[in-house]
Formats: sequence, structure tokens, C-alpha cells
Amino acid sequence: MQEQVLEFWFHELSPEQWWQHDPELDAVIEHKFANLHTQAELGELYTWRAEPHGALAEVIILDQFSRHIYRDTPKAYASDAQALALAQIAVSQGLDQQLTPDERLFLYLPYMHSESPFIHEIAMGLFTALGKPTNLDFEYRHKVIIDRFGRYPHRNDILGRASTDAEIAFLKQPDSSF
Repeated sequence: MQEQVLEFWFHELSPEQWWQHDPELDAVIEHKFANLHTQAELGELYTWRAEPHGALAEVIILDQFSRHIYRDTPKAYASDAQALALAQIAVSQGLDQQLTPDERLFLYLPYMHSESPFIHEIAMGLFTALGKPTNLDFEYRHKVIIDRFGRYPHRNDILGRASTDAEIAFLKQPDSSF
């Protein structure tokens, strides 16, 4: 199954589709991978973590597929901590160094999605080493938001969090949410 996840993500989709808000794509991912997502949430895919591509596939399921399957609901972010922990283990074991740059990008995205300033310090190093300036710039922009607010204000409504006046003003600016 991990091969199906990676084949779908890296070969059936175009890089542009990785970042688009597309309800049709969301429905395809839900249809194809919702059951696998549940297995990942329950920790049932633990055997995948022994090798780089298995670890990557599990992180993609928990980090990216969550955002598609559960878009605009709290569950879109519910697996973020689990995805980050798995990515941290993979990085600490050097599994990331056995992946292509595009694959590493998706292993590192849980760091970018974190609402921890400490994690963003680590993310800056990972994205710098990745050598993709556009992705480093996105990490920097995410880090600035976390450093300023301690969270992503664009998630507040979805997560039922009250926004501060400063966050409300920020959200009125262009490119304030991702």
C-alpha cells in the first residue's frame, strides 16, 4: 500500500495539484485513502517506518491526506502532531537523506505545519539544507507567523479558537493564510 500512496502523490498528481484547493481531488483522496488514513491514525502502519519510503508514505497520509479528506474541519489538523513525531523519527534516523528532494519536502512539511516556534527553528535548518529556495521562503513565512502569534490565525475559525484583534487585522492582509 505504501507504494500506492507514493505512486499517487508523486506520479499521478502534478506538483501544481499538491498545493491546489480542489474539491474533486479531495474526493478522490478520500475515496482512495480514507481507510488507510484511519489505519495510520491508529498506528497500524508502524511497520512502514523501518524504511525511508514507508516512513514518507505514512507522513503524507497523516499530513497531506488529512488536509484533503477533512478540509475546513478540525480533523484536517488532528494528525499534525503524529505526522511531526514520525517525521522527527525519520530525520533522526537519517532516512530523509535517502529520499529525493521532492520526497524530503513532504517529510519536512509537518515541521512547517507545527505551531511551535522551537520546531520552526529546526525547520529552517531542514529547509535550508533541502536547497529549494521557494520552499525555504514558505517555511520562513510560516515561521514569521508563528513567531508573531504563536499559532496560525487562519486556523482559528476552523478550530473554534477566538482570534485576537491583531490576528483579525492580519487575516485581512493578502497571503495571510496558506
